[in-house]
Amino acid sequence: MNNTLTARVKTMANWTLEDINWSSFDATKVTPELLPLIQTAALVEYNGKDYARYLCEVFAGDAEAETMIRKWADEEVQHGAALAKWAEMANPDYHFGESFAVFTTGYQLPQHVSASVRGSQAGEMLARCVVEAGTSSYYTAISEYTDEPVLKQICKKIAADEFRHYKLFYDYFQHYVKKDSIGMVKRLQIVIGRVMESEDDELAYAFYAACHHKKGETYNRKTCTQDYMFHAFRIYRKMHIQKMTSMIFKAVGLTPHSRLNQWVAVILWQSLQWKSRRVKKA
Repeated sequence: MNNTLTARVKTMANWTLEDINWSSFDATKVTPELLPLIQTAALVEYNGKDYARYLCEVFAGDAEAETMIRKWADEEVQHGAALAKWAEMANPDYHFGESFAVFTTGYQLPQHVSASVRGSQAGEMLARCVVEAGTSSYYTAISEYTDEPVLKQICKKIAADEFRHYKLFYDYFQHYVKKDSIGMVKRLQIVIGRVMESEDDELAYAFYAACHHKKGETYNRKTCTQDYMFHAFRIYRKMHIQKMTSMIFKAVGLTPHSRLNQWVAVILWQSLQWKSRRVKKA
């Protein structure tokens, strides 16, 4: 791998929990609709080590990629720790350790794999680009939605991290695609497939573990997905969707900020609004 990638890996992790101004926490500015989202996000982010295990199996033999993946996971875990600390400050009924145990017991990634579920190493890096594009936009949306000073600070830092992660995975994708040579059709299939996975068990079960298990409710994926979406959809603005689609277009190999990208962003935004109304009715 080239020296630029090596340098980027070495400069990861540029903040710690001690850099957060926790004393500025303002309970009067905690909005109830954000609590379920932060409680859920804390579980998913903190589970970064599990993702690292899977990715290291996919990229076994590439020592530099494995080093990058482990450092990436360290940052994801830090994100989870920061969000968990804020959530416990904002909601005394939320106990992160208990919720995380429920989440990791009920939801697990594939284990002992020898190849990517995306069909290739390049495909796996492309899927990671999609995820980082989504999370960067998501945390940007939360930081702009909330007026609570500590949460705003945390989410700005996480959004910046996720954008750096996107750029790093993108560079690794460019390296691996020379070997795997996946065409545009396959790239689009990977992107669409990864976007569709946002409604699989991971977020739904994390939401259940964070918000519903203590109530004695039985896990229902459809109900938990709808409940999560009800809270998540309201924080987005059109510009957040446009940013995400531009990043995905670049990763796929299409021109970002093109007219086609603008059309796709509008369609996604309208779809989000339609789903939001549908979930609200449900």
